[in-house]
Amino acid sequence: MITPEKLNGLLPSVREAAVQAAAAIMEYYTDDMETETKGDGSPVTAADRAADAVILAALRKLTPDIPIITEEEVAEGRIPDISGGTFWLVDPLDGTKEFIKRNGDFTVNIALIQGGEPALGVVLLPATGELYAAAGPGTAIRSRPMEKDEKIEVRRVPSAGLTVLTSRSHADQAALDDFLKGRRVATKLAAGSSLKFCRVAEGVGDVYPRLGPTCEWDIAAGHAILLGAGGSLTQIDGEPMHYGKAPTFLNPHFVAWGGA
Repeated sequence: MITPEKLNGLLPSVREAAVQAAAAIMEYYTDDMETETKGDGSPVTAADRAADAVILAALRKLTPDIPIITEEEVAEGRIPDISGGTFWLVDPLDGTKEFIKRNGDFTVNIALIQGGEPALGVVLLPATGELYAAAGPGTAIRSRPMEKDEKIEVRRVPSAGLTVLTSRSHADQAALDDFLKGRRVATKLAAGSSLKFCRVAEGVGDVYPRLGPTCEWDIAAGHAILLGAGGSLTQIDGEPMHYGKAPTFLNPHFVAWGGA
């Protein structure tokens, strides 16, 4: 088990890995980017693969004994043994559809899993350089280029009602309406990738219900940041979310909450 002190010691290097991956991604952020389709029907670009290579190299150097699960490695059938319970979980380019649309709502996600839960997470927006990170309760921060780290935390739900985060490309409106029935809703905000978790963590939104398919690498880093900011994430029935569901790494429906 990696201690909280050691987790904090890892964080600067993980942040730097995300920065380098973001730089690799932005080299492909052009009008003529080429897109392929993976076996599951999802898109993949050269940017996904370039960022994946950068992060794999950095994490293997940083922690050679900790296995690494990435979306692109799993797509190629390369799944290391994670039975020890501690492993890296990476989406090198979360929100590929948003990347292809060139709307800025895509992220680099890096998380460390211990005992089925996220212990550390970094989410970086390559288009803006904005970065979120956490390594335990009360540690969540937001970093913007040329600015100092700023502590973030979830907010109490305003009297006007919930601000609900919804998926920009994967929203199931009927399921969302059913979930929100009987709740006071002030507004809805659409966002791509794991940015939705960050918006709840920093108190811009209050709840992010995900009522469609996701994989573990889509949510682990955002989950870690939400926990670090005082929020929570559970399955839709209130049961805890666990990580390490090899070989598919598919998640059940879930809801991410900010403050009460």
